[in-house]
Amino acid sequence: RRIATFLNQHQRKKPSSSSISYLLNYFHFLLKMASGVGVSDDCVNKFQDLKLGKSIRYIIYKLNDNNTEVVVEKHAPASATYADFQKDLPQNDCRYAVYDFEFQTADGGARNKIVFILWAPDGSKIKPKMLYTSSKADLRKKLVGIANEIQATDASEIDHSAVLEKVSRDTR
Repeated sequence: RRIATFLNQHQRKKPSSSSISYLLNYFHFLLKMASGVGVSDDCVNKFQDLKLGKSIRYIIYKLNDNNTEVVVEKHAPASATYADFQKDLPQNDCRYAVYDFEFQTADGGARNKIVFILWAPDGSKIKPKMLYTSSKADLRKKLVGIANEIQATDASEIDHSAVLEKVSRDTR
């Protein structure tokens, strides 16, 4: 909209150097936003430990203070519980998380699925919600081997039974 308004206001005038500069800066801003944020190597390394080493139960990721890179905020040992995971998610701030979810199938077989969670609670501010949602793909591309994805806005969407239903439905 801003570009259309700008062009409508300036279409009959010869553009000044300041208006061209403004427009170029705005296009640069849009391109920068489209490229997303970086993902630290530690994010991928910890994920590999979770996936292959089975020494980590879950990892919680966040954007750094400059909102330029996804970093590891916390990881928990394999002995951690799902309740521990739920407690570690902030009530009013966004996060990414990966959880190695273990469960029993209907025929009694033991299974586990790696679940990716975008946690954007209703109580969080709009800007972080937009940043986390728009940057999710950058992190997901780096984490190869995720079986399920959940986008949660409240605790009921990451309740153990809700996640169990989702991963069980996708198990064939």
